[in-house]
Amino acid sequence: MPELPEVETVREGLAKWVTGRRISTVEVRHPRAIRRHVPGDVHFAAILAGRSITGVARRGKYLWLPLDSGDAIIAHLGMSGQLLMQPAEAEDELHLRVRFTFDDNGPQLRFVDQRTFGGLSVSEDGAELPAEIAHIARDPMDPLFDDEQFVAALRRKHTEVKRALLDQTLISGIGNIYADEALWRAQLHGARATDALTKPAVRRLLGHVRDVLGEAIVAGGTSFDALYVNVNGQSGYFDRSLNAYGREGQPCHRCGTIMRREQFMNRSSYSCPRCQPRPRQPLR
Repeated sequence: MPELPEVETVREGLAKWVTGRRISTVEVRHPRAIRRHVPGDVHFAAILAGRSITGVARRGKYLWLPLDSGDAIIAHLGMSGQLLMQPAEAEDELHLRVRFTFDDNGPQLRFVDQRTFGGLSVSEDGAELPAEIAHIARDPMDPLFDDEQFVAALRRKHTEVKRALLDQTLISGIGNIYADEALWRAQLHGARATDALTKPAVRRLLGHVRDVLGEAIVAGGTSFDALYVNVNGQSGYFDRSLNAYGREGQPCHRCGTIMRREQFMNRSSYSCPRCQPRPRQPLR
């Protein structure tokens, strides 16, 4: 699933292409793509026709496009969602779900989603911050993110540190890939107890989280297949810089020890046995 760097890359691209443009028509080609918009596809298309997009914003892994009506389009990419800018004459994508045309007859905005886990919806009066995503915490790249509040909140929890990093109500935008990368840099095993970490240790971890996310944004995100691309259909290349994720059986870039893979919440965690030793007593 796209994480903060991938979604931020899409946000930046969209902002350049759609800000200030007026929507002419909306074509919903698959109802599942707007399943979160309860009134349905006819209402979705009608409420957006004639509206101008005033910007593109992000909270964690969610995007929203504020409209001149005060409403907003919420977008979640899910596992395979793509927001692409395409010339009108471009052939329809195999998994095209929603098409937006604009009154300037310029490039169309297309929502393409192979697995249809992502989706679009309209949030009424959501231009400032849609109520549907207000529960999601700020991400560490947000200028208003409160470092000390995060440090205190994480240390109050009785959970594993990797689980805490994936808790979108505590800190948003981090998924499995970048959690593993930040923990490798911080030399912490993901099963370490949060309430056993010192304040300096949490601050160092937060610094590594920011470094990883920032570098990934510059690289355009991480692409392991064709499912994640930017608005121009291009893949990110941060996968070339990964130190932990997906490197089972390969030598640690820091000490040379063979990297390991462990099961974690129906997914996998990757770490170095030497640099990131398991806690002696597992969290209960």
